[in-house]
Amino acid sequence: MDIQVLLFRKGCARSDKKRDAGLTIPEDVTYISGLKYAGGPENDLHVAYPKGAGSPLPTIISFHGGGYVYGSADVYKYYCASLARRGFTVVNFNYRLAPDCIFPAPLEDTNAVMEWAIRNKNEFFIDTDNIFIVGDSAGAQLASQYAAICTSPEYADIMGIHPPQGFKLRALGLNCGMYDTSMALGEKNPAISAYFTKKPEKFGKMLRVLDYINADYPPAFLISSPGDFLLSHCEPMARLINERGGTAEYRIYGDERTGHVFHVDMRDPYSNAANDDETEFFKKHLSYV
Repeated sequence: MDIQVLLFRKGCARSDKKRDAGLTIPEDVTYISGLKYAGGPENDLHVAYPKGAGSPLPTIISFHGGGYVYGSADVYKYYCASLARRGFTVVNFNYRLAPDCIFPAPLEDTNAVMEWAIRNKNEFFIDTDNIFIVGDSAGAQLASQYAAICTSPEYADIMGIHPPQGFKLRALGLNCGMYDTSMALGEKNPAISAYFTKKPEKFGKMLRVLDYINADYPPAFLISSPGDFLLSHCEPMARLINERGGTAEYRIYGDERTGHVFHVDMRDPYSNAANDDETEFFKKHLSYV
């Protein structure tokens, strides 16, 4: 494994541990971990929902970030518990990471998570008619790509990933992300190369995800901050979705001290506002037909 990838993982782990020190799962949230959705060692997930839930709740599927080479459901548990407090069931899943598993392994895992959600909807209060997805950083890219797979049959065929019947993707939250996978061509970042390999051109049209955003693309809420190193990707993605006939809103929170993926830091002064706004956006797109 590239030494820079190892250093990146260690740095992220230290930062996440410091961020979450002393936090606990809120008492009004039921939080269940260690559930398997597929057979691989990384294919497990967590589920959170408000205590006392007795009927299906609108459901958020969360894609963690980490540059495709780092991250886990465990370091997103406090963020996901906070989303559950807002009236949702939240599925917080692990996916296979690079360099052990390359593109498009996380998207294949996402399909398996959707199949799990359909099978287990009654036990975990999952409303498959009202599924939302959120992701940040690399997770935002994955979420945006899976949404394209769900809404463009042509792209689903290109990817060889066909979402299961039985759920409706209502909207998505794209947080502090980048979205154009064609940037992998010629990219020298070791984490990007670990995921897309050093010969990404072999993936061809699979990397042209933005070409397949259409009027059926789910409504999207995008966030970033002045201190986010991926800020420049936020407004162009929202504009593209709107230009293609979809619906997108974007908001920038905080100041230059408000950094990348600030919304998962439960102590950040702007995280509550961003997460409130995003979940309110989701509630506007609920359907009980």
